[in-house]
Amino acid sequence: MCSQVCYSAVNILFRRLLPEKYNIQVSFVDSTNLDEVRKAVRPNTKLVHIETPGNPTTGISDIAEISKIAHNAGALLSVDSTFATPILQKPLALGADLCIHSMTKYINGHGDCLGGCVLGSTALINQIKEQAMVNFGGVISPFNAWLTSRGITTLPLRMKQYCENGMRVAEYLEACPAVRFVHYPGLKSHPQHGLAARQMQNGYSAMLSFAVNGDEALQVRFLDSLNLIVHAVSLGDMESLIVYTGKDSPKMPYYPEEYRDGFYRFSVGLEDPDDIIEDLEQAFRKTCLR
Repeated sequence: MCSQVCYSAVNILFRRLLPEKYNIQVSFVDSTNLDEVRKAVRPNTKLVHIETPGNPTTGISDIAEISKIAHNAGALLSVDSTFATPILQKPLALGADLCIHSMTKYINGHGDCLGGCVLGSTALINQIKEQAMVNFGGVISPFNAWLTSRGITTLPLRMKQYCENGMRVAEYLEACPAVRFVHYPGLKSHPQHGLAARQMQNGYSAMLSFAVNGDEALQVRFLDSLNLIVHAVSLGDMESLIVYTGKDSPKMPYYPEEYRDGFYRFSVGLEDPDDIIEDLEQAFRKTCLR
């Protein structure tokens, strides 16, 4: 079982590669809805994989409750916690069996290396070392490991600032008349804000999604009008990054209805929040607030 909303490469892995190459059956579910998770359990369910906060919608799934559902079915629970980092969320302490992070993102924090990590019990990690690493590779290079170890030393300080900036920018967008919606776990308007407040520690990260009023051409013009904020697909870097997903994207059917007309995923960076907001403001003036 896998979260309906998940990182695009994970989506391809679970929708195509595992079923087509290995005959592994996969069910997709809205993991923010516990009733749907319960209903999706099958006698042969072996693994439940969720992302929380979800990429790109920032949906929050209840790790503790889903761990009970998985364990009652004799399955493992794995959690992709990349958006939250170990500073803001501790899935293993909430009952998950495995926790996954893309270290390319916040943990490295400088946008200059590739890496990932899996956390879990000694028994499970030994299986990964003895089987997956030997048969499938995926071992980080020494230089990328060095870059990551350099970046992780400032992770607590960076996350504190990311969270402050993320909240400032989210509040600005929520108050802007040109914005159709904004989803950020720290906003009280977020569908799972209460759960995020209980489950996440020390803040809500700096990932948000939003859309502006207007057709796709206007949304693209808004993107092109940004100066400080960089149009790029990654996240968790020092600089603010934004990417637009249009309504014709093949990923759109997997997202909630309000996303279907196009939206932005916004990774708020470490610039002065006033500068970030000023850049958004001038782009709105040029395209949406005339």
